[in-house]
Amino acid sequence: MDIQALLNAYVDVIPNPNLADQRVAFGTSGHRGSALKASFNEHHILAICQAVADYRMEQGFSGPLYLGMDTHALSGPAHASALQVLVANGIKVRVHPQNAFVPTPLVSRAIIVHNQQYPDALSDGLIITPSHNPPEDGGIKYNAADGGPAAAEVTRWIEQRANQYLEENLLGVLRVDQAEATAKAEAFDYVNSYIKDLSQVIDIESIKSANLTLGVDPMGGSALEVWQEIAKTFELNLSIVNEDQSPDFAFMPPDHDGKIRMDCSSTAAMANLLNIKDRFQLAFANDPDADRHGIVGPDGLMNPNHFLAVCIDYLLTHRPEWSNDIAIGKTLVSSSIIDKVVAGRGRTLYEVPVGFKWFVEGLFNGRLGFGGEESAGANFLTRSGQVWCTDKDGIIPSLLAAEILAVTGKTPHQYYEELTQAYGRPYYRRIDAPASTEQKSILAALNPNSVTQSKLAGDEIIARYVNAPGNGASIGGLKVVTEAGWFAARPSGTEALYKIYAESFKSQAHLYTLLVEAQALVSEVFASQGV
Repeated sequence: MDIQALLNAYVDVIPNPNLADQRVAFGTSGHRGSALKASFNEHHILAICQAVADYRMEQGFSGPLYLGMDTHALSGPAHASALQVLVANGIKVRVHPQNAFVPTPLVSRAIIVHNQQYPDALSDGLIITPSHNPPEDGGIKYNAADGGPAAAEVTRWIEQRANQYLEENLLGVLRVDQAEATAKAEAFDYVNSYIKDLSQVIDIESIKSANLTLGVDPMGGSALEVWQEIAKTFELNLSIVNEDQSPDFAFMPPDHDGKIRMDCSSTAAMANLLNIKDRFQLAFANDPDADRHGIVGPDGLMNPNHFLAVCIDYLLTHRPEWSNDIAIGKTLVSSSIIDKVVAGRGRTLYEVPVGFKWFVEGLFNGRLGFGGEESAGANFLTRSGQVWCTDKDGIIPSLLAAEILAVTGKTPHQYYEELTQAYGRPYYRRIDAPASTEQKSILAALNPNSVTQSKLAGDEIIARYVNAPGNGASIGGLKVVTEAGWFAARPSGTEALYKIYAESFKSQAHLYTLLVEAQALVSEVFASQGV
C-alpha cells in the first residue's frame, strides 16, 4: 500500500455529497471509508467535527471532549483535522500527552470518570479509528456523555448536519491552524488513569499470584502502551510479542479473503500469535483501537461466542457483590449457548440488534452485568457491580481470561467444554459476501414475509424476527429460527459486505445446510428486486 498516496488523497480528494458512497454515513460504529475512494477525507472530518461541536452546544455539554485515535495511517491526519475544528469551537480537547495513540476503552473510561465527578459539566469523546478494517481505511466514532457509542438518533443528527456542511462546501465550519490547535489541546494521562482502576474490574492479585506465563499481540494497534504499562505496574509475567506499529500493517498475515485486516477473531489474521502459542499458558490480542479481544490457549484461538459464554458463567459465579437482578446482554446473532448459560444461572437475557450501542444504557445504570457481541466485543461491570466503561473494551476480557485460569485452574477452552457437557454443543458460523449499497439497503428492509417457506433445513420454522426480543428495535435484517437452529442475514455496517450467521444444535452438516439455504434465500431476494 502506498501510504503517501493515501495521505495525499486525504487532503486532495474532495468528496461529492451528491454521491451516496461519498457522504457521511454512520454505521454500527461510526463513519468509515478510504481517502482513495473519496469516502474518508479531510472534508468528512471537518464536517463531522463541526456537527459534533453543534450537537454539544445544543446539549449544553461544557466539559472537555476526550479525543483518541488508533494506528491506521489516516488516523493521524484526521486527529489533527478534528483538533483544529474542536478548538476553533472553544472546546477543551484532551489528548495523549505525547499526542500518541489512545484506545477506545480508555476514552470511554475517561468520559465515565469525568462525568461522575463533574455532572454539571458533561464531557464526551471522539475516537479516530476504523477498528479492525484494512490499512487504507479510516474511521471516526462519537461517544456521548454516557461514555458509549452514541444512540442512533444522535448519530443521525450528526450525520445529517455533517452532510449539510459537505453540501455547502464547509460553510460555517470553524477551524484554527495546527499550531494553535496543538497549543490549546490539554494533555491527559489516559493510560495511567485507566490502569490505576483496573483492580476494580479484574482480580489482578490472583493473576499475579498464579504467575501465569502470558503473551499479548497488540496487532500493531493502540493497546501497545497500555499492555506495556500493565506488565510493568502489576509485575506480570507478560510478554508483548509484537511492538511494531507500522501504519501499513505489513507484519500482518492476510485474512481469509487475502486482505490485511486486524481481526483478532480470525484464525488467519491471528496466525502470528497462533504460531507461538506454546510459549504461553494463555495469550491474547486486540484490534487497532483495542475494543475487541482474541483469546489463545493451548487449543488455539477460542471462538468469540464460546468465550462470551465462559465469561458470563464465570462472572455470574465469581462476582458475589453483583445484584441478582442484573441481566446479561447479547446480540441477536450471538450463540444460543449464551441463552442456556444465562437461564442455567437463573438470570435474565437481554437480546438486542447488532451494535454495542444497545448495551450502553444498561451498563451505564448497572442493570446489565455484561454485554457481548459475536464479533469479539464485550464489557462488564466492576467487581462491586458499578459501571466500568460503556464501549467495547478488549483489554478487560483478555485479563478476565487470565483471571479465569488463575482462579479456576481451567483454560477458557476447558471451561467451555464443561459448559457444553451441561448445555449441549452448538455449531456456529458466519460467512461474508460482497454487497453493493443497494443490496445492503434491500437486506436491511427484509421482513418476515421475505421467507415464504415453512421449513428451514428440514425443520419447521417457529419464528421470524425483524425486531430484537430484548428491546424491540429493528435488527436491520432477518432472523429465522427452528427448534434445531437458526440463521440471520444482515448488511455490514462498516464494509461493502453482507453477513449470514447460522447456528445448528445438531451437527456441522446441519449447519452447512442452514448456510446454503440462507444464501439461496438472500439470492432470491436480490433477484426479485432486480439487483
